[in-house]
Amino acid sequence: MKILVCITHVPDTTSKIQFTADNTKFDSTGVQYIIGPYDDYALARAVELRDQASGKLTVLNVGEADSDPTLRKALAIGADDAVRVNSTPKDSYFVAKQIAHYAKEGAYDLILMGRESIDFNGGMVHGMVGELLGIPSFSPVMKLDVEGSTVKMAREIEGGKEMLEANLPLIAGCQEPIAEWKIPNMRGIMSARTKPLTVVEPVSQDTQAEASKYELPPAKGAVKLVDKDNVAELVRLLKNEAKVL
Repeated sequence: MKILVCITHVPDTTSKIQFTADNTKFDSTGVQYIIGPYDDYALARAVELRDQASGKLTVLNVGEADSDPTLRKALAIGADDAVRVNSTPKDSYFVAKQIAHYAKEGAYDLILMGRESIDFNGGMVHGMVGELLGIPSFSPVMKLDVEGSTVKMAREIEGGKEMLEANLPLIAGCQEPIAEWKIPNMRGIMSARTKPLTVVEPVSQDTQAEASKYELPPAKGAVKLVDKDNVAELVRLLKNEAKVL
């Protein structure tokens, strides 16, 4: 079984975010980057499935050279090889088009990715890739097992979960608890240095959206502490100031 896992190169959630050029560009100075947390779940499950089926696992990222350490980490976690599409990920459509082109040429049985990235939180790429390839796409997938050519999944829906079955090939946008995150061990880190990382050029520059300006969320107001026995004051503040009652 051939598995493709698409990973994002995103700022760590603990990083302090700033913008430059009159808030039109993201300032990456001093920002720590990581594999997208939802992509980590997809990668962990893909490693398990690859080991069960004695298949091959490729990781793909649309990004520039600064994404290479993130891809090397994915190789250390267990991927067999890595591919980087050499371009800034301009929007969801652009990213989906690059993934679909590469996946079609590679004839992958299963394509996994996170339910969404944690920078733009669009959650659209898996659906677009499915449309471009003409294969089904499911998200958010909480459980995924492969039995022959049949995939059994549990998908989160409002108020519960949905049990699904579908045939390969397909695409899944993953989330917890599909697998436990995997931490690279020393053997994995050493072997990642010699595993192939191929850089390819984008197939097109087509986009459907463009960010015109960024804004930071409003600063949080001061906290007011209320004595646990002063219920009347708490109710007054919630009603007159917070206006939630």
